[in-house]
Amino acid sequence: MLNNRKSYPVLNHCIYANTAAYGLLGDELLEWRQNHDLDYLVGGSSMKIESLGLISEARQMVGKFFMCRKDLVALVPNFSLGLNILLEGLDSREHILLLENDYPSVNWPFESRGFEISYTKIDEQLEQNILEKVRNNSITVLALSLVQWINGIRIDLDFLKALKDEFPQLLIIADGTQFCGAFEIDFENSGIDVLGASGYKWLLAGTGNGFMLFKDIAKRRFTIKTTGFNSANAVITAKNTIPFNKHFEPGHLDSLNFGSLKCALEILNDIGMKEIAEHNENLSKKASKGFDELGLLNKDVIHRNLHSTIFNIKGNDALFNHLRKENVVCSRRGEGIRLSFHHYNTVKDIDSILEIIRKIM
Repeated sequence: MLNNRKSYPVLNHCIYANTAAYGLLGDELLEWRQNHDLDYLVGGSSMKIESLGLISEARQMVGKFFMCRKDLVALVPNFSLGLNILLEGLDSREHILLLENDYPSVNWPFESRGFEISYTKIDEQLEQNILEKVRNNSITVLALSLVQWINGIRIDLDFLKALKDEFPQLLIIADGTQFCGAFEIDFENSGIDVLGASGYKWLLAGTGNGFMLFKDIAKRRFTIKTTGFNSANAVITAKNTIPFNKHFEPGHLDSLNFGSLKCALEILNDIGMKEIAEHNENLSKKASKGFDELGLLNKDVIHRNLHSTIFNIKGNDALFNHLRKENVVCSRRGEGIRLSFHHYNTVKDIDSILEIIRKIM
């Protein structure tokens, strides 16, 4: 993984612990984007027409990367827009289970549409909390982030699979924005029915691109009315035969943004998602142990066997400013300080942060 750091110049002058906010732009993707726009500069509309094939290639790459049929992949500018389009087609009589204080772009779209909603807590017993609610409250839809944006608590994918086996009619909708690119997932063999993500965080694809993945059950549970000329691939006579996934693409898609997504996934593939996931698991264990020894983590994180590489440590403005002064890039979230690590981070980065914190304690 050390060789990968060379592709990210920002790492030469800081400890970057802020991928949960924005993933880094690497040299290889920058070069691809520059070449793309240069081709547009000299080629005009001819280049843009030829680049339509790039959208199809991006869709195919997303499907291959996450193990989803190409015809069940929708390309969207971001997860939030994709979810809002989706929920316009969901029966208002569904009973939704959400997590308290989950990412606003997960919870707000449900809350604004008048669904019957129940909530469960995000704590060390998250999976058991969900199971009890589903068993006892006639829940028909579970919607959640795979990794929590504030404290980094990560749902057990095996639990979701078992939950789906026990309740096959339960529709599980997941936001993978803080998960996809950091850890492996086989969508087809998961318990998730709808998985969406924005590409600008752990996928390192820049802003303006994302995706929604669907199982066949989603086609039966949603009636999507969003449509446009691009939904029919610019074929006038195809108005009444639009595929399910194309309802999420009513207008033209940007070849720069979705070409960037394709390129970013290829880069992650070249590194190897298995290797990335193993590296990130090691970073998670190292950070968890170090922050716990300093008394900086709450019990909800300490008592769980599974965690992401996002940590919210106890700290005030003085500690946050101290970290920034020492060139640690991080974020204020909730009542603490959020630090997040990706494959371009090292154990040395974490050791350095721990030492910086010790100096002010």
